[in-house]
Amino acid sequence: WSVPVTISLWMDQLEDLSPCVPLQGELDVDVAIIGAGYTGLWTAYYLKRQAPQLRIAILEAHTAGFGASGRNGGWLMGNLLGEDRLLAGLAGEQRHAAFALLQGIPDEVATVLAREGIDCDYRKGGVLYCAARYAEQEASLRAYLQHLYDLGLGEADYRWLNPDELRQQVRMHNAYGAIYSPHCATIQPAKLVRGLAQTVQRMGVQLFEQSPVSAWQPGLISTAHGQVKAHWVVPAVEGYGVTLPPLGRYQLPVQSLLLATAPLPASTWAEIGLERGQAFSESSRQVTYGQRSRDDRLIFGARGGYQFGGKLRHDFQLTADEVGLRRYLFGELFPQLKDVEISHAWGGNLGMARRFHPHMLCDRKNAVALAGGYGGEGVGASNLGGRTLADLILQRDTPLTRQPWVIGDRPISSLPGWEPEPCRWLGYNAIIRSFVHEDQVLANPNSPAWRRTLAMQVAGFMEGLMR
Repeated sequence: WSVPVTISLWMDQLEDLSPCVPLQGELDVDVAIIGAGYTGLWTAYYLKRQAPQLRIAILEAHTAGFGASGRNGGWLMGNLLGEDRLLAGLAGEQRHAAFALLQGIPDEVATVLAREGIDCDYRKGGVLYCAARYAEQEASLRAYLQHLYDLGLGEADYRWLNPDELRQQVRMHNAYGAIYSPHCATIQPAKLVRGLAQTVQRMGVQLFEQSPVSAWQPGLISTAHGQVKAHWVVPAVEGYGVTLPPLGRYQLPVQSLLLATAPLPASTWAEIGLERGQAFSESSRQVTYGQRSRDDRLIFGARGGYQFGGKLRHDFQLTADEVGLRRYLFGELFPQLKDVEISHAWGGNLGMARRFHPHMLCDRKNAVALAGGYGGEGVGASNLGGRTLADLILQRDTPLTRQPWVIGDRPISSLPGWEPEPCRWLGYNAIIRSFVHEDQVLANPNSPAWRRTLAMQVAGFMEGLMR
């Protein structure tokens, strides 16, 4: 197996990746942001919108979008990882307002796109969480839907589609039904991140690319060829926190891996559907996700891996096994694509917080603000994070700053940390193996009932350990 090694399909589709000049010499600013991904760029954007006089500089190790912001699956979701657990303790009215804030993320982004003239193939077609590969998925999805209803959400937010209703949106092999939510859009991720970079530069933000940070502390950032003194420092690095101690203790890098087919003919899409740009997944612990791109490719990804010691993965030349698993998964959903040409295969590092709790923190004593731990849902969550950090830095008391994922005025060390090695490595591999075993057992129609039940119980127990 071999395809040309690139950052991603999305970055390949851009016409100009010429980097901005690197940092040379000394600079004095009000806010210095490390990382020109979504979180850093959204933070700069909302700061400039509210306080145009601020002097803001962004330092990027490569080019804007090189990290997860240019490599993801393009789901712009109106939710936050673990939102149901985070909001369960709130009173009904507060919980309703918090859900509305999250669900409004895609529309907020659409407003910015229109205002700033950013074309990133935005389509708000909703998302389909499908029960498709074995019957147990239907039971788990229906239970989850009831859980959402118990939290006060209704059919306008999440509703069950029977097989006939699902076929009106996507036609999967042997589907049992799906949960549909309108609170999701799909985008071309690299167009968004590069569009944001151009926008903040027009607003007066200085962007220095090819400027990896070698050291940082409150008020001071160093690179190989310069230094930035700043009143506020915003390390917006997500999965790359391992490069900026002590962030690696709190935002662990894990990988997700994706494939893109060559553009498919209209006749094939007539068989599959997804005419409105819907996002879709099938409800297994493989964590699958997909969409139909503007140029009629199937984009499909699934859970990747974790490297011992929390190391970043730099080589995203996918192996035959890595490609084969993803081809198998989407081939089970769409048998007509089992032998389709794969034009791109890539992956990226994303940040996972302990207990799967995303966080937005503002340490006023040291003038450090950060957001992260999005757990693979950062396309939308980073917009929320950028807005929230801007309000925290500007000391604005808003609904954004009063949410349970906002840590408040506390040091970075207050974040829950990951266990030391080899505990993380052993735990991760044991959990993933239980997930793989469950999927293999449930996907086999000849597996006896007792074995199916046992596999689900073991995987469910192991998943609970991660939380």
